[in-house]
Amino acid sequence: MTNSPRPYALLSVGELLADLIGHHVSSSLLDAQDFRRYQGGSPANMASNMARLGNKVALSACVGDDNIGKYLVRQIEESGVDSQYITADPFEPTTIVLVSRTAGTPDFVAYRHADCQLKPEQLPDSLLAQTQLFHTTCFALSRQPAQDTIIDAARRAKAAGCQVSIDANYAPTVWPDRDQAWRVLTDYFAAGALVKVSEDDAERLYGAPQTPERILSDFHQMGATTICLTLGPNGSLVSYDGGAKQARIPGKKIDVVDVTGAGDAYWAGFLTAYLDGYAPGNCAHAGAALAKMKLTRQGPLPDKVDRKQLYTDFE
Repeated sequence: MTNSPRPYALLSVGELLADLIGHHVSSSLLDAQDFRRYQGGSPANMASNMARLGNKVALSACVGDDNIGKYLVRQIEESGVDSQYITADPFEPTTIVLVSRTAGTPDFVAYRHADCQLKPEQLPDSLLAQTQLFHTTCFALSRQPAQDTIIDAARRAKAAGCQVSIDANYAPTVWPDRDQAWRVLTDYFAAGALVKVSEDDAERLYGAPQTPERILSDFHQMGATTICLTLGPNGSLVSYDGGAKQARIPGKKIDVVDVTGAGDAYWAGFLTAYLDGYAPGNCAHAGAALAKMKLTRQGPLPDKVDRKQLYTDFE
């Protein structure tokens, strides 16, 4: 592990919410009858995954002043994440997302409330100065006031010597104004971001399928320093040094049990290897190793994961 003077390996910023996931397989939410409650939200899951790998992590988020919010904070604390930067909004209830359990892409509806209420005081300069990585998502950036809060904090994070990261998990159902999404992402990438984006995310963001070359070129132009384009079963493509270098990581055939949270597992593995000083190609191998662990088991990752397990492919 790198000996950094900054105590927090990761500050994850954005949605902490309750996922109500269909208990039985259904074709859509139209015929989903019963649901089970889980702690959700990509930044929250990222924080938990990074903590499982032995990193010191904080989550900055907003829940409602209600029992669903209390449940979520308890879950986050149990996974070893510092919860002192999570606030409870007195006026808005905790955000919930209803999700169908389906074989393909799940049908979901987001009931957005407290998650958007992030305020600048939850991201003080003193916290940014103690953080190595500042991470967020498109979901978190899609609504005000969180949008302005996070963009401003990313600029301050860069100024404080913090590496900025984003999962560009764009979905038009969550963020219908595509032009605004491009503008906001350009502002965020300008802080020299590490960017994770899937082929599906990119297709939704552009409104049509694009070549990897086009995506990488556009994102680098917007300011991204390192881009990891995940290609599903075909592995991933990492473009770094502003596009001067690339690493291609082939996919491996695995028996998938549960796809939920695979992207968050991948990026947690990637960023942990990044913090440990590995080259971008090896970071992608580490990401794939953690994603595989997630894909081949039902439910979340084990409470503790030995980070050395991520590095067996290349050490």
